[in-house]
Formats: sequence, structure tokens, C-alpha cells
Amino acid sequence: MFFCESINKNEDFYRKLRVKIKNWAVFGAGRNSRWSEYILLAPDIFYLLCKLVVDPEVPAREKAKLAFAIAYFISPIDLLPEAILGPAGYLDDIVLATYALNSVMTNTPAHVLEKHWVGEGDIFEVVRRVLDAADEMIGAGLIKKIKAMIGGK
Repeated sequence: MFFCESINKNEDFYRKLRVKIKNWAVFGAGRNSRWSEYILLAPDIFYLLCKLVVDPEVPAREKAKLAFAIAYFISPIDLLPEAILGPAGYLDDIVLATYALNSVMTNTPAHVLEKHWVGEGDIFEVVRRVLDAADEMIGAGLIKKIKAMIGGK
């Protein structure tokens, strides 16, 4: 029962996140933000995390990283708080999730990620682009903290 309730809450979060970010990007400050294309990835990355964490082909060790990334997305307490920064506050969530996904990509068959990716483009290319821009997006200091949180080097 708890698992089903959790999935419904995650789907509600996904839908609300998608509407909030889309409105910000089209009608709000996101129109002029250099990071809009990355912030627009947030709902699809969140959805991918949720799908992968329940996929039996994903190793348990990787599921722990995915679960942490999901919790970080949902939590109002993080390094760049959305309550203060608005959608720009999702940049750290996106970077943390991408580091988790990068780990999953090396330990899970490619088709598993591809079957759950609902975003535009190739998920492997998306992860690479985010990781390439991560330092500029949120700074080296936050990158070190994020890597420490997910057990990265």
C-alpha cells in the first residue's frame, strides 16, 4: 500500500513540476535565463529516476543513489532552495540526479534507461551535456558537496 501511495505522490510532484517549470520558461524569468534548457529537463529527469528505482534490471546499489536523488528533488531543504530561487533552484537537483544517473549508466544496460526516458533527445547525451555544464551552472564548491552526497569521486 505504501509503495502505491508513494508512486502517486511522485507522479503528482512530476506533473506539478512540469507545469511550474514550463510556465517559468515560457512566461516568466526563464525566458531570459541561460540555464532554461537545463531546468526544463527537471521533470523528465525526475520521472526517469522514479521509473529506474523500481526497475528490476537496475542493481540495488544504484537504486539507493536513485532514491536519494528522488528524495533530494522532493525535499524543500537543499543547497539551492527552490523556495528562494524559484525554478533556478532546481539546478542542484538536476546536477545531483545526473551524477546518480551517470553511475547507473555504467552499471545498468543501456536499454533500461532508454525505455524509461520520456524527455527529448538521447538520455546519454543529455547526461553528458549536464555534467559538462555542471561546474559553470552551480560552481565547483557545490559540485564537491553533491559528489560527496552520492558517493562520487
